[in-house]
Amino acid sequence: MTIRRMDNVSVVVEDLEAATAFFVELGMHLVGEATVEGGWVDRLVGLENVSADLALMQTPDGHGRLELTRFHTPRAVRAEPEDAPVNTLGIRRIMFAVDDIEAVLARLQSRGAELVGEMEQYDDHYRLCYVRGPEGVVLALAEELG
Repeated sequence: MTIRRMDNVSVVVEDLEAATAFFVELGMHLVGEATVEGGWVDRLVGLENVSADLALMQTPDGHGRLELTRFHTPRAVRAEPEDAPVNTLGIRRIMFAVDDIEAVLARLQSRGAELVGEMEQYDDHYRLCYVRGPEGVVLALAEELG
């Protein structure tokens, strides 16, 4: 076997506190925080003089993790517009299964999230929507129906 699991997805943010609060509002749990710096980090990521704060978030089932990273040095750079459309090349969205999509959407909107398009229903299987959260990160929410 070549892969054991997908461990986490990293999202670089400017406001770590706000991003952490946003994902807690979604229902994730903060499971760890750290500051990383020094030669080993520089060599690992291919940058110089790295100093970054990390917050590790985990889904309630314990399987999905998200690493939120705020770089102090070198400063983070934006490679694309914050409101890049969902058909932009690269990692475009993170999907979460939820129990009550309207309640989750309302909570996220209270933290500044905006609908990307509209809430839609896929056959009799799912209610779905895309929302743009902190730093322009796009989340898909999916509520399984009956």
